[in-house]
Amino acid sequence: MSGRLTTHVLDLSKGLPAKEIKVELWHIESERSRNLLKTVHTNSDGRVDSPLLEGEEVTIGEYELLFYAGDYLKAQGISISNPPFLDCVPIRFGIADCNRHYHIPLLVAPGGYSTYRGS
Repeated sequence: MSGRLTTHVLDLSKGLPAKEIKVELWHIESERSRNLLKTVHTNSDGRVDSPLLEGEEVTIGEYELLFYAGDYLKAQGISISNPPFLDCVPIRFGIADCNRHYHIPLLVAPGGYSTYRGS
């Protein structure tokens, strides 16, 4: 079995996948140091086209997904405050088993967001 990391984004205000959201994957090396591993955009299904990490790329450690929700909401024509209440949404998580599938979804709306450990 080979590990992998995937994500998707749903727009709760529309009940639809959130397309064209910029997502950055960071490896947290210490409290003061992190390394950008990948930048992707969600597709028309709110997913990225391939796993963010797969196989030997998956290593034990702390990671962060940064979702550019503010840019997405502005592009949808939603009136948001300046500065936006939600702009860049971080989800920090740990990978403890390199052979597992870690799925990190984001459910976003203009006034809030949530996540969970998906399958």
